[in-house]
Order: sequence, then structure tokens, then C-alpha cells
Amino acid sequence: MSWEDTFTSWSQGPSATEDSKCQNAENVISDVLKNDSALSKLPIKVFTQGSYRARTNVRQDSDVDICILRTDAFFYDLAPNLTPNPTSHLSAPSILFPEFKNLVHAALVMELGSKGVTRGNKAFDVHANTYRIDADVVPAFEYRYYWTADRFNTGVAFLTDTGVRIHNWPEQTHVNGVAKHDRTSRKYKRAIRILKRLRNHLQDEKIAAADDIGSFLIESLVWNAPDSAFAHNTYTAILRSVLAHTFNNTLNDETCKDWAEVNELKYLFRSNQPWTRPQAHDFLSAAWDYVGFQ
Repeated sequence: MSWEDTFTSWSQGPSATEDSKCQNAENVISDVLKNDSALSKLPIKVFTQGSYRARTNVRQDSDVDICILRTDAFFYDLAPNLTPNPTSHLSAPSILFPEFKNLVHAALVMELGSKGVTRGNKAFDVHANTYRIDADVVPAFEYRYYWTADRFNTGVAFLTDTGVRIHNWPEQTHVNGVAKHDRTSRKYKRAIRILKRLRNHLQDEKIAAADDIGSFLIESLVWNAPDSAFAHNTYTAILRSVLAHTFNNTLNDETCKDWAEVNELKYLFRSNQPWTRPQAHDFLSAAWDYVGFQ
């Protein structure tokens, strides 16, 4: 097969069977909460996030991210010099986050058994069966970043078992990804799938630069390619344009210091990220060389 034939195959979205198993996993989690006497009384929203919601997942993305969001409690941060604190009059939620996570854990074990659930520092691993795919289940509170006393962005946040707070922006990520996919004649997400599968292939070939390259890092790298990079008639040309732009702009910190994640609310290469700019650059270089681009 030529690279173009390979990339055409790799660009395809998840099958109906994969979609069904993903939906089944979400339904199972929703049922667990409905059947629990304590959690069923709390305002909770269950939804998929990450590559499965974006439909940029590939076969080796082995799990679906499911968020259990408590909507009546939130973590927050304030813009610098914002006074007075717009949340100072609010009382603490009836159940704090560690207790909420423990309730979720107990409910999952009660419904699925101790062998069906593994507790991790960030999330619960709900193991796959013939009916559903493996699921990473993340209990979360709402997250707010206040720009002014009455204007804030809304995301989700959670505490790890070691006490570290992590926040993400799933809705903004989804909306921005859909918009770029539409602007690029539905080629943006196909390019993401191609690059993810190329990463998996490099890993199979034991190419070290592809190790520890997360799916969301790949999505955000492709996000930072201009829309013009997708204005080609072949996937080979699209991938070449995306790799050229991202490779050239990750040569040093200065040229990509303002790059953002897909949500456009979090810098891609600043502190507190699980990846680095040199790591991303090395992967892009290895991908370029492996395909044989000149």
C-alpha cells in the first residue's frame, strides 16, 4: 500500500460497534448513580469527554473518558487583582470532594464488584467486557475562572488522591474542535486520527520519540496548524503541511510560547503540563522522517 492508501484508511472514524460500546459504558455509569441512594439525590451530570466525544479516537485508544460532574459545587480561581472575591458569600457544599469521590467509589464497587473497578490517583478504571469498552471514570466538581465579579469561564475540576487539583475545559474543547472540523471541510479530525495511528505505528516499531505522546497532545498540535494546512486534496499533503508547521514552530520555545490547547484557555507548553515542547518536537521529527517527507 502507498502512504496515501494507508492514510485514507487511518483517517476513518470509529465503527458503529465501537460507538455502541462507548455508549454502553456511559449508560452503565449513569445507572450506577441512579441506583445509589446517596448519589441519586445529588445534581449530577454524566458525559463522555476526550477523544471519544470528539470522535478522534482510534482503535488503540482503549478506554473512554467519562466525567461524573456534580453541578451544585465548584472549585474556582480568580483573575489577578480581582477584589472583592465574588464567591466569599457562598457556603461550602454539603459534601466535599473527597467524600464525593468515595461515594462514587462505593457505588461503582457495589454495582460492578471489586474486580470490575480499580481506583487510581485521578480516576476509576471500570474494566471492559463484551458489552462495553474500558472506561476511565472521573468524579468532578464544576470549575470557574472568574475574570470579573460576574464573568467567568466554566470547566470541570477534581482533586487527585494525593491532593493535587486539576482542571480541564471539555465543553470549550468540543465546541472548538467541531468548528475547526467544519472550517476545514471535515479534514481536521481525520488528520488527528492519521497522526495518532502513525504514533501507534512508531511505538510498534520501538521508536522512542513516540513514547508517552498522549492523544490530547496530538489533537492540540494539529489544532495549532493553520486551516490552510488542510486545504489539500490528499491526506499525504495534509499530513505534510501539518507536520511542517508544527515541526518548524516547536524548534524553540519562543515560536510556540502562545500556543494553546484545543480549548484556547490553557497554554500548550507552559508549566503543569505532562509533556514538554522538546518532547513534542522530537515526535514530530520522527514522524516526518518515518514517512519520508523531504
